[in-house]
Amino acid sequence: MFVDQVKVYVKAGDGGNGLAAFRREKYVPMGGPAGGDGGNGGDIIFEVDEGLNTLMDFRYQKHFKAKRGENGMSKGQHGKNAEPLILAVPPGTTVKDEETGQLLADLVEHKQQAVIAKGGRGGRGNIHFASARNPAPELAENGEPGIERNIQIELKLIADVGLVGFPSVGKSTLLSVVSAAKPKVAEYHFTTLSPNLGVVETGDQRSFVMADLPGLIEGAHEGVGLGHQFLRHVERTRVIVHVIDMASTEGRDPYQDYLSINKELKAYDLKLENRPQIIVANKMDIPGAEEQLDYFKQQLTDDHPIYPVSTVRKEGLRELLFAVANTLDSIPKETSAIEETEDRVVYKFEKEQEAFAITRDPDGAFVLSGDKIERLFKMTDFNRDESVRRFSRQMRGMGVDEALRKKGAKDGDTVRLLEYEFEFIE
Repeated sequence: MFVDQVKVYVKAGDGGNGLAAFRREKYVPMGGPAGGDGGNGGDIIFEVDEGLNTLMDFRYQKHFKAKRGENGMSKGQHGKNAEPLILAVPPGTTVKDEETGQLLADLVEHKQQAVIAKGGRGGRGNIHFASARNPAPELAENGEPGIERNIQIELKLIADVGLVGFPSVGKSTLLSVVSAAKPKVAEYHFTTLSPNLGVVETGDQRSFVMADLPGLIEGAHEGVGLGHQFLRHVERTRVIVHVIDMASTEGRDPYQDYLSINKELKAYDLKLENRPQIIVANKMDIPGAEEQLDYFKQQLTDDHPIYPVSTVRKEGLRELLFAVANTLDSIPKETSAIEETEDRVVYKFEKEQEAFAITRDPDGAFVLSGDKIERLFKMTDFNRDESVRRFSRQMRGMGVDEALRKKGAKDGDTVRLLEYEFEFIE
């Protein structure tokens, strides 16, 4: 089964907790703090495997969680870092954050990796909090929570050539006679329900990958027919081969077919308008096709080469394949569709998120929220008074106390953070 779009949940590993411990060794008069740091949580990493061509592995397993880091140990020993969870994806995979729509990764090359969710760092042990003022702190951090997010994974097939055209114009038949691929061929529309790939070899030993994309119809870019599911695969192709039923076996005008398909491609992505295109005048073995081809040439205003073929009789295919191979040789391997793979860093201005936000519940309680304050809360060990006092100082430094007063908080009011409740004290 061909699967090219899935939604999954990923959760990176939490960091291990730091330890509050002290050295008590014979002949060591000044032992002091000796609590080690927790290990880092495992990352969620996507890695390209060129042997895959579908997202089938993500169809039935929707949740992926990496392991957490080990807790810190005595004698200053660091907890073990968790191994990353590496998930294999096919070339041409894009990953987006479902909530924000942000593009997280665009993976096209074999063994290329991208960190989709970063594991949390390990909490610091009390060895880090020793100072001249407090030489024996009973204070340690919990591990930082790992990133969790819902993501949308899409596959855009990486093929040199993409076959486009209305249903039943002969795209699948063309692919079957020029390659070893065996797509389903039948006398009805939308026989092809998923893209088919085939490796084509010319007479002079040149080869390229050709993709038969399911039939487009008018309105495909808006979700009509099956085309909207597979238009994304055209983005990766370097050359578009436009197959047209020149015999007009279904009563449509070939030139109007040509205009409609190009309109859909342009509406989906303006960059496709400048992609090299070769027109295949198919079904030339049927009476009346020659006259239709002459009329088509008179109407055509674009400078696209036209190759008359008969896929049934296997006529004109040699010239077509040589023309496709020559076109591929004349354009760079990297197209604008995959320029993101270059090694470069793009710096974008991102407004810094607020450290916290305050809202009111119907019962009058004040509710604190925000990534920064929630992360600090989760990294605090509330079993130790010194850790609680540190968290109070951090909140005061962030301006939480003052903000609560401005919102009308008074002595004894309830303050909620995640699933916990506190009492506001002046």
